[in-house]
Amino acid sequence: MTIEPLALDLTGVDIQGENTRIRARGPVTLIELMGVPAWSVTDADVLKRLLADPRVSKDPAQHWAAFGNGEVTPEWPLFPWVAATNMFTAYGADHRRLRKLVSPAFTNRRTMALRPRIEELVTDLLDRLAATPAGETVDLREGFAYPVPIQVLTELMGVPDDREPALRTCVARFFDTEISPEAAGANYLEMFGLIEELVAFRRDNPGEDMTSVLINTRDEDGERLTEKEMVDTLMLVINAGHETTVNLLDQAIFALLTHPEQLAAVRAGEVGWDEVIEETLRYESPVAHLPLRYAVEDIEIDGIRIPKGEAILASYAAAGRDPKIHGETAESFDITRVNKDHVAFGHGVHHCIGAPLARLEASIALPALFARFPELRLAGDPADVAPVIGFISNGHRELPVRLTAE
Repeated sequence: MTIEPLALDLTGVDIQGENTRIRARGPVTLIELMGVPAWSVTDADVLKRLLADPRVSKDPAQHWAAFGNGEVTPEWPLFPWVAATNMFTAYGADHRRLRKLVSPAFTNRRTMALRPRIEELVTDLLDRLAATPAGETVDLREGFAYPVPIQVLTELMGVPDDREPALRTCVARFFDTEISPEAAGANYLEMFGLIEELVAFRRDNPGEDMTSVLINTRDEDGERLTEKEMVDTLMLVINAGHETTVNLLDQAIFALLTHPEQLAAVRAGEVGWDEVIEETLRYESPVAHLPLRYAVEDIEIDGIRIPKGEAILASYAAAGRDPKIHGETAESFDITRVNKDHVAFGHGVHHCIGAPLARLEASIALPALFARFPELRLAGDPADVAPVIGFISNGHRELPVRLTAE
């Protein structure tokens, strides 16, 4: 009997509940994604195997039949996610070349050198929050989780101050999977234009920023990034690097405020902040589902055949709660659990190059927030804190809190 593909809920109102329903159909199961079929992978071990398998590609032009034959067009809302030319969509030698050219901008030295500036930005934001009248509600997503990474990234990329607001608006639209195809296309073009302007500006006004580094980096053969590769790479950096860190901070704050006994253990120094960060990444992966990958050839895995040329959806949030890995407590937030294994930053050759920066930002921002506001608490019923719209980004629309006692 043929089972109809499960249509993924585009609103993302119950990501983890839907993951449970998908998992019940098997470790790999066919879903429908905005009219396009794809294989959802919810099993952590199977997902890791596929992410590290050279028979799995991220290049739709080469390996996605529906893309190559014109079935998937620019009108498809997720088209900007799959059509870019950067590390995100590269395969094999192309990916190795691009990653090698981009990696000088993400060295450990460059990342750790950002610590003083991140600390300064966090302190400034906390000072602003401290001016809030006692008992007044504050949205910590908008007032803290959001500005930390956007300011870090725009400074890292060398974005002029007057272009930051427009770029920030484009990033927000990029993750809205309910946006119309026309609006998604227009947003992509607007963002591409803003980054083109940034590259032109930094070519004339070089500095120590990432954009200047990418402009000047050559490989051993003297080859550089093409103009489109550079723009698409910078778009990838700001989109991927921003939203993931926003959601990491958002979800960590929410989890601690709804688990006061665990927050008390952290405050008492019984559990470290690194444990909080890794458990948050496992429990609520900042990216729930990541489109897309493609079968280079027929792939048999755990008795299931993924045909050559078909799409694969990596379900990171589901993998983080895989009961085969995390047992009966997989659905529980527990900073003391020994095994916090997750794939929140991907796995294999496409493991997120900016993961150390995201962890660094969280390791600075979270302890500073809770130290500054020891009476921090949610402003209402946790059940009323709604998720962001969409099945990719995994965070809250708002995070209403009270910083001090009334």
